[in-house]
Amino acid sequence: MISNKASEGEGPRVEYSRRLEARRAAITRYDARDRMLSYCRLAVSVTAAILAFLALTRPSPSALWLLAPGSVFFSLVVVHDRVRRMRGRCSRRAAFYEKGLARLDDRWVGSGEPGMRFLDPAHPYAEDLDLFGKGSLFELLCTARTPVGEELLADWLRAPAPPPVVRARQEAVAELRSRLDLREDLAVLGEEVRSAGPSEALAAWGAAKASLDSYATRLAAALLACLGVIGLTAWAVWGQRDLFLLTLLVDGIFLWSFRKRVERAAQAAESLARDLGLLSQILARVEREPFSSGRLVELRAILDTDGRPPSFRIRRLDILIKALESRRNIFVGALDPVVLWTLQFTFAVEAWRKNFGPAIGRWLAVVAEFEALSALANYSYEHPADPFAELVEAGPYFEAENLTHPLLPESRAVSNDIRIGGGLQLFVVSGSNMSGKSTLLRTIGTNAVLAQCGAPVRATRLRLSPLAVGASIRIMDSLQDGTSRFYAEITRLRQIVDLTRGPLPALFLLDELLQGTNSHDRRIGAEGVVRGLIQRGAIGLLTTHDLALTQIVDIVGPSAVNVHFEDRLENGKLLFDYRLRPGVTKSSNALELMRSVGLEV
Repeated sequence: MISNKASEGEGPRVEYSRRLEARRAAITRYDARDRMLSYCRLAVSVTAAILAFLALTRPSPSALWLLAPGSVFFSLVVVHDRVRRMRGRCSRRAAFYEKGLARLDDRWVGSGEPGMRFLDPAHPYAEDLDLFGKGSLFELLCTARTPVGEELLADWLRAPAPPPVVRARQEAVAELRSRLDLREDLAVLGEEVRSAGPSEALAAWGAAKASLDSYATRLAAALLACLGVIGLTAWAVWGQRDLFLLTLLVDGIFLWSFRKRVERAAQAAESLARDLGLLSQILARVEREPFSSGRLVELRAILDTDGRPPSFRIRRLDILIKALESRRNIFVGALDPVVLWTLQFTFAVEAWRKNFGPAIGRWLAVVAEFEALSALANYSYEHPADPFAELVEAGPYFEAENLTHPLLPESRAVSNDIRIGGGLQLFVVSGSNMSGKSTLLRTIGTNAVLAQCGAPVRATRLRLSPLAVGASIRIMDSLQDGTSRFYAEITRLRQIVDLTRGPLPALFLLDELLQGTNSHDRRIGAEGVVRGLIQRGAIGLLTTHDLALTQIVDIVGPSAVNVHFEDRLENGKLLFDYRLRPGVTKSSNALELMRSVGLEV
């Protein structure tokens, strides 16, 4: 039997493969049981049909003989349903490891949550660094089951956290990294691979004031329900219907006076039904887990402040709302005017909201942070060689060894060392087309984002100070907004300059600056923008294939340096090694690229 703990010393691929094999073997066993139980149900059904035929056509056997196959059939239905549910859960466990292996094999693009709803073109780096969308950093990282967990993870990627917060997250991620059992359990909660999950609407409902909050009215409803039952019993047993009709009349008048408020409250509660099951299960699983790192202990303590565990409270609300929803059942609907079913359970739900509703937002915040930390821990487990960044107070500073892009396959990624800060504020990166300039900017920016949200980085080592990242890499015109590419670019540059007025030093990443204008204006404009950023204490990189812009280094002085990427032509093919070298590039490949696609130049 396979152990439920991640084996020490084994890589994620070995552990995932081992667990996947065990889950698939269990699925095979459940399939065999499923077939066996189907055959047994068929056999019992045939036996019951034969007994029924004999009971109808002959004086013996008695029809009471049908009770035996009926009882057996009912028991088989219960067992069969349980087997199918266990098979479904085992299938989701297998899918969890299949997705993990797909990420390790770089087959994950398009299979996860892209987070397109978080993409804001006006954000200073989200679109440029591929944070959201198909094949994005968010899709690679996100394993959250709830919208609030996804939202918090997106927030962490969109804004740097203060160093104490980053260190607390790093400690929590390090502890959660080996909790593979926990991540597997969370992945199979609910009936779907990705459930709708609890949302902010649930927190807003809990925070709102209860609309039905009268103890006297609730007591009167309970007394009327008791009278209704007594009256119905008197009519059914003794034929006395007067009390029942009188109670029914009073109930009708009573319900009429509350009908609008009750219906609004009932509909609002019923709209939350899909949120509660998964939330309760997540909370129950977290409540069972012991923690030692500071932030996880704090999150766990938040769940322990209300006496009974939150999972119990949420499960209780789930039961009440399901009972309220049963008012649409034909039998319950028939009894509703007598026992005031809708009114009783609406009052019960509103009483729950009064007592525990304000805590829902706090519980959801815990779930969201736990899911975000678990997502980073899952990434850390799958990339054991990736370290956490070292945060330094003095800045601006960014120093990396063997830095690569986290979205590139490790087998094809080429690493580079870079150090900027401590007097060196600007790298002017020259090189021909496709040589790796833009990828270098994205590599630096993406790792800075990972570092400042508490995730591991794709490098041997990364030291950085707190930085506000601003990028101008993927700037496009907009037909809807009526803006040209040049106007969109200078708007982004204005945004990056504004970052330098904030509390953090800026890290700017500028790709082919101002290429939407003529060379004269471009050179003067680029020089002015870069000089202003440096004077405001920012650090960053400027890429160009226009060698005239490399002269900015001479103008700026010792705080800037030229570096470049090389390419070479062999047997009619352009080759790139993507290695960063000092100095200005000596090559240009534009004409060769044009000829390679069949243009006569």
